[in-house]
Amino acid sequence: MKIKKYLFEHRLFISLLLYFFSFALFLMIFLRVDIDYYWHFKAGEYMVKNFTILTKDIFSWSLYHYTWISHEWLFEVILYILNLIFGKFHLFVYVFFIILSLLLFLFGVQKKEYFKNIPFCLLWTSFFTLIFTGLSGRPQLLSFLLFAISIWLIFYFFYHSESKRIYFLPIISIIWANIHGGSSNLSYLLCFLAVFCGLFKFSLLKVEAHRLTKKQIIIYLLVSVLCMLGITLNPHGIAMLFYPYQNMADHLMISTIAEWQPSNLNILSHYIYYLFSLLVLFIFIFSKKKIRFLDLIFYLFFLYLGLKSIRFWFFSYVVASLFIFYYIPRRRVDSYTSILICTFSILLLLIFSAGFSYTKVLSTKTISDQAISVLKKENPERLFNYYDYGAYLIYQDISVFIDGRADLYSSYIYEDYQKISRLSYQFPKLISKYQFDYFIVPKKSGIASYLNSNSTYELIYGDNMCSIFKTK
Repeated sequence: MKIKKYLFEHRLFISLLLYFFSFALFLMIFLRVDIDYYWHFKAGEYMVKNFTILTKDIFSWSLYHYTWISHEWLFEVILYILNLIFGKFHLFVYVFFIILSLLLFLFGVQKKEYFKNIPFCLLWTSFFTLIFTGLSGRPQLLSFLLFAISIWLIFYFFYHSESKRIYFLPIISIIWANIHGGSSNLSYLLCFLAVFCGLFKFSLLKVEAHRLTKKQIIIYLLVSVLCMLGITLNPHGIAMLFYPYQNMADHLMISTIAEWQPSNLNILSHYIYYLFSLLVLFIFIFSKKKIRFLDLIFYLFFLYLGLKSIRFWFFSYVVASLFIFYYIPRRRVDSYTSILICTFSILLLLIFSAGFSYTKVLSTKTISDQAISVLKKENPERLFNYYDYGAYLIYQDISVFIDGRADLYSSYIYEDYQKISRLSYQFPKLISKYQFDYFIVPKKSGIASYLNSNSTYELIYGDNMCSIFKTK
């Protein structure tokens, strides 16, 4: 019987691995080139070719050589090295490898829990697609993987006081601070949150709290301090500790950048996050098991962050993925389960084969090649560009007024850009202030209409995407 059980679990294990591989490939259908990808790539190219780390801006004319906290420099270097190895397929390799690694990690650290209820396992994995706010070559993907490892280390130590694995967390924080420093502060904040949960011991209604030992609390606090020190091991030093909080306090940036927007019941696509959150709550309430206080607090903490900003949606999913299977009842697995999983996996592979086109991924551009040719011929010195155009202009070696690095521009010109692009009060004075010699703006925009109707400016190019104006 033991041999038979082992063979059965082995087949189930293999079939789930095939499913995760197929699912990761299926997700590549939704792969897109994010506008920020282009300046990330160009920064990586510069650092690799010049064997240096960028700490000052070199891509804009407006803030040339101003201090730039390049908190994603290591990701950018990795991205460019992948390009040297895999050529035009580097973006696919990066995204596919990280997505598959995250799926396999979540499965690998709790495979017995996954085996309890295969239908729910497949349902839960499907939320991966729905909760994910954008599948593109950005450092956030690596951040999600580092976050998952961090949560697992913190949770594991909470219930295994003799484990030494928690000491890997400061190493994670060092990597995190250089891959995506904007969210690396979570490494020590999560320790503080775990300590808070471990201060109590009670059983109230369905909620049950487990108190930590004094030794565990000391170790958590020690690790959190080591994580803080680890975060300072980056090209910008101690500034990285304060960087995330400075961004979160920047109301202009938060109010204008899409990924910082709060969850909104008036937006249909946001309902999936509310459904996801209600599903977790439903499982908590109707599970026969007591709700662990640690799970509840982490759920509520990231629910709050997810409601406050859509950039935290996937963090909520990762957190829930590391405790939700504990509450799911066991379901009988029959001999046909592995066959059904394999069949479903083959279906996903067929969908990927029929629906994926890497050529379409690479052709995602914010500006046409013709418009770029015009700008290179004109060689502007003080170009005004639309925010979303900035990254691709950088990629084409054209100096910009502004681009996706809002944190760089926020204290200097970001507000002026917003006023000009929205034709806010006294915007002509701001145009005069910067003495723009050329403008590249969306064809159907207020600023394009203004420039077109003003004799000071001459339309020298136009297509379905953008218009280019020259100051006479």
